[in-house]
Amino acid sequence: MTLFNAAEYLVDRQDGGRTAVVTAGRTLTYAELAAEVRAVAAGLRARGVRPEERVLMCMVDGIELYTAILGAMYAGAIAVPCSTMLTGPELRKLVLDSRARMVLGSRMYAPAVTTAVEDAPDVTEVIFDDEWDLIGQGSLDSPYPTWPDSPALWLYTSGTTGEPKAAMHSHQDIRVVAETYGQQVLGVRPDDRCLSVAKLFFAYGLGNSMFFPLSVGAAAVLQPSRPTGDLIARLTADAHVTLLFGTPSFWGPVLASQLPSDSFSTVRQGISAGEALPPRMYHGMLDRFGVEVLDGIGSTELLHIFLSNRPGEVRPASSGVPVPGYEIALRDEHGSLITEPGVSGELYVKGESAATGYWCRTSASRRVFLGDWTRTGDTYVRNDDGTYSSLGRTGDMLKAGGIWVTPSEVENRLLEHPAVAEVAVVGVPDEDGLDRAVACVVGTPGEKVDEDELIQWCRDGLASFKRPRRVIEMTDLPRTATGKVRRNVLREIAGQVGSSR
Repeated sequence: MTLFNAAEYLVDRQDGGRTAVVTAGRTLTYAELAAEVRAVAAGLRARGVRPEERVLMCMVDGIELYTAILGAMYAGAIAVPCSTMLTGPELRKLVLDSRARMVLGSRMYAPAVTTAVEDAPDVTEVIFDDEWDLIGQGSLDSPYPTWPDSPALWLYTSGTTGEPKAAMHSHQDIRVVAETYGQQVLGVRPDDRCLSVAKLFFAYGLGNSMFFPLSVGAAAVLQPSRPTGDLIARLTADAHVTLLFGTPSFWGPVLASQLPSDSFSTVRQGISAGEALPPRMYHGMLDRFGVEVLDGIGSTELLHIFLSNRPGEVRPASSGVPVPGYEIALRDEHGSLITEPGVSGELYVKGESAATGYWCRTSASRRVFLGDWTRTGDTYVRNDDGTYSSLGRTGDMLKAGGIWVTPSEVENRLLEHPAVAEVAVVGVPDEDGLDRAVACVVGTPGEKVDEDELIQWCRDGLASFKRPRRVIEMTDLPRTATGKVRRNVLREIAGQVGSSR
């Protein structure tokens, strides 16, 4: 059988003298990165980590996490990077579920890690990043002889509506996303420097900061801190970043900031995912900073973006067209194929990067992974020009007066108002149990959020039944670890306020 190891593919094929990873404290060439990856792989093997065993990581973005992910795969083990936003009890669920024997952590997360591994029956060793010399014991001269289908990476979904699930990805999945979206859509090249707002424990961030740059000999710029506009602008200038990966929750505050118009002058392309990019943000980034932002949709289950706009061919308010190598289908509630444009349906995708399933979640796997197709749970519509536009999660649609209302349509209207920086529209039942649209709004700094004015603004631009019945001002919107709005939390908050005055 053909052998293929994703870590070898990413690290060993490049010019050893080229810069591979840039951090505030250290910069590694490809030769130095390869040496550290082999040392970590050897250290894991010396500590009894066997092929296909899980190595769980709760670490900040830095050289240690970077080499831990690659080193685990190089040794034939399975890398399981976990969200650093989890509490100890939340992380413990992942430790127990994964049955990891080895846990790697950053010292700053020691309280959560310690709680997570307490009395965990399978954990035999915990190593923190300030003890990293314990990892490196010699060098593993060659990668473990994995196959393309060998397991390489588990990524836990956020679990906002249920228990977290580990999407299981093979070594070949990494090459697929690098050579389709990374190279054929973004055109990643050796002189690029990639900076991602999303961290390495996200599927989105892992592709942005590892799979894409390393696959062509480019450089990844890592930063462990909360990605504020000022910080990312400063790092972009200092590191000469050319590809900047963000989310709507990042682009919105950037546009509301006082950053000068040349803050992102080195960026040749902006990229957005996580949620649909409002047209206001696309036009704002282009007009004010000269950065074209490509909106797309991906998922943990598909490892990265499978539907995307193209450079120079952006249709605002759309997710673009299928990435090469992927097929898209829309189906109605009965599973029947929708062929005509303008009719909404659930989005299905077919591509070689699909996970093999969820670890120990048979019923969930059977609902989502349907032969060659993966069911996304997103509602989409195909436009006349062949692009696809998001209408939100399938369960987020609401009825007002017996007529279906798409939250994103109301949200986009509200985002056109200068007083609105961020917004999420949810349905809240009234005293008769009928849905009423409620808008949860984060105001633009220096602007006043006036409920009556915003409701009238929607009346003026939309059919009257689509207007929100209430506007609730908030300091920020609750989000998942992947940056998606937690609409279930907003429904609870809005329900306490009420759907009518």
